[in-house]
Amino acid sequence: MYRIPLAVLLSITLASPVLADALKVEAPWMRATAPGQKVAAGFMTLTADSAMTLVGGSSPTCGDVELHYMKMENGVMEMREMQEIPLPAGQAVHLEPGGLHVMCIGLKKPVVAGQKVPLTLHLRGSDGKTRKRAVDLQARKTSGH
Repeated sequence: MYRIPLAVLLSITLASPVLADALKVEAPWMRATAPGQKVAAGFMTLTADSAMTLVGGSSPTCGDVELHYMKMENGVMEMREMQEIPLPAGQAVHLEPGGLHVMCIGLKKPVVAGQKVPLTLHLRGSDGKTRKRAVDLQARKTSGH
């Protein structure tokens, strides 16, 4: 039987961020794109056990991932970039069409219905440290914009 010093076990445990249990991701999906389209929006519901902030993302599918929101201005719906999305403890934050969403910019190829699109969420905890959480967005065909 092997004996591992308690200090070693504690250092391994404390060094490993337990983000998988701290953030619940529900119904992640992305709109399928038309040929030549260079952007795609991603949606999901995020619920954090403790307060944290979504500060960005990355994906091998596109050149850049931005956080966006939709806003009605002078009778016209406009999309705006935002630097972060607060995730209050225990409250579901909905990223949905017509509201908050992640935007993949500079798609390397079309997103096809049925495809899983890998996305890494970048999150800042209350301790100021940035952590990452991998998510697969299920691409689906939708009507309208």
